Amino acid sequence: MDVKLTIRQIEVLRLVFEGRSSQDVGDALGITNRTVHWHLANIYDKLQVSNRVQAFRRAVRLGIIDDLMK
Repeated sequence: MDVKLTIRQIEVLRLVFEGRSSQDVGDALGITNRTVHWHLANIYDKLQVSNRVQAFRRAVRLGIIDDLMK
């Protein structure tokens, strides 16, 4: 599975994986909570998952997580 995430999606994932809430992610990126949820929905669609835990696991399996932690 070849997953291509946008720069913004990678930024959102990085902050989510740090354990931040959607509100914290939005505050850090200067976007609304609704926009954070929109990005997460698109990320979940690309990763074919339905929540943050599944996204984390899939990202680890696909090697995306290594790129996010650099």
